[in-house]
Amino acid sequence: MNRGKDFSVFAKNAVANIARGGAASIVALLVPPFLTRSMSPEAFGAWSLVLQMGAYVGYFDFGIQTALARFVAHSTERGDLEYRNRIASSAFAILTVGGGIAFLGIVVLTVLLPDLFHQLHGSLLRDVRVALLLVGGTLAVCLPSSTFSSLFVGLQRNEIPAAIISVPRLAGAVLIVFVVHLGGGLPAMAMVMAAVNLSSFLLQYLAYRSWISSLTISFALVSRSVVRELVSYCMSLTVWSLGLLLVTGLDVAIVGAYRFGDVAYYAVAATLVTFFTGLFGAIYGAMGAPAAVLHARKDGPGLARMVASTTRIGMLLLLATGIPMIFWARPLLRFWVGADYANHASPILQLLLIANILRICVSPYIIAMISTGAQRYIILVPLLEGVVNLVCSVIGGYYLGAMGVALGTLIGACVSVCGHIVYTMRRNTAIELKIGYYVCNSLLRPLLCAMPIIALSLLWPALSRVAPGLLSPLLAALTCVVSLYLLWRFALTSVERQKLGSRLKLG
Repeated sequence: MNRGKDFSVFAKNAVANIARGGAASIVALLVPPFLTRSMSPEAFGAWSLVLQMGAYVGYFDFGIQTALARFVAHSTERGDLEYRNRIASSAFAILTVGGGIAFLGIVVLTVLLPDLFHQLHGSLLRDVRVALLLVGGTLAVCLPSSTFSSLFVGLQRNEIPAAIISVPRLAGAVLIVFVVHLGGGLPAMAMVMAAVNLSSFLLQYLAYRSWISSLTISFALVSRSVVRELVSYCMSLTVWSLGLLLVTGLDVAIVGAYRFGDVAYYAVAATLVTFFTGLFGAIYGAMGAPAAVLHARKDGPGLARMVASTTRIGMLLLLATGIPMIFWARPLLRFWVGADYANHASPILQLLLIANILRICVSPYIIAMISTGAQRYIILVPLLEGVVNLVCSVIGGYYLGAMGVALGTLIGACVSVCGHIVYTMRRNTAIELKIGYYVCNSLLRPLLCAMPIIALSLLWPALSRVAPGLLSPLLAALTCVVSLYLLWRFALTSVERQKLGSRLKLG
């Protein structure tokens, strides 16, 4: 496979992942405006709490999805189909056990709800319990289905799970809106989510049977040695997932434990941030399988180029989308969910956006390390970030409510990016990329190109008062031109400028 074909496969998979994430983004963007205007803040906050607690089931995959995609890509490249069958069967067995444990965890969590959230009482408590059992229970039952989507990702056929998962998700969003319009409460909404989860499981299984006939999943093929290999590989990913749980999985719950009235506002801000991070997660996630293939070929320089360019271009996109959302958070939220939510949620959104830009800017390097089997080196920093985040969020939530929890996320993000640069990356040997070069060219160069727009955004309120009328828009236009020139001249390489220029001429 030549370099051009490698890039084409990566681009195809990135587009497929974006399309898959796009369905989730459509749901995240179009459903909340209706729910916030049709439900009380308490009911919307309770629904957000159910969704976050149901999402805990995903952490019981123990990193198997990521590992399976990597092993399938690696064994397919080497032509070892028997091993591929054993790794897939063993992964399915582990996820089946994980789903069972997750189901028991959901039951226990349902029983403990009154002790965890003291302001939940009466009919609201009863509705949350029913909804959590339906949503979390079906997610646990369907956890083994992630095996099938991981197989397609490992075979670099991301478009198939993207289509299969997106359709039920979009249909479920429409049905939830319809249910709320008819006056349905949390249990009825949860029944819709349960139906979506089960239908997604069925469709993924049928796709596996139809399109991967050469790959066999059977409990008879489960191998103790392969299970040990998977478990050994996933130990680091499990710790990493634990760190992510402490960072993003407990925030709404912490807010609910201290100030349940703030849950709806925090959830709205977190929804936009989830859309933001999900978009980049879809883009970066597409490089996992190609990175494993390059590692199998022992192409260290090619892997380094992929990591450097993906980080640099990703950083440009992060800044291009994140800066406007940060500085125009209030009008954005006012248009999206109304003035009340905008007044309470805009400062939370700003802190969370800054935190997540910091957290995910180095994701391509970390994903490449996982794809090359160096995942054991990423244990310490995510765990440290998670502990710092949890401690700061609990303290901040006690004293400042939702804003304190968001501030804890920002402090944890600073620990994360510094820790990965100073500690994690220096233990890598497979990616032939100097850390100093990576930081300066892939991270700082795009940031410097965006500095004129950042400065303008900071000074915009004062400029609007000092220079009203046409002068402020003209200054804004000039700043954008300067930033675009810097981007063209310094952020892009000469090869990228040539390719982009030729495509613009063809267009």
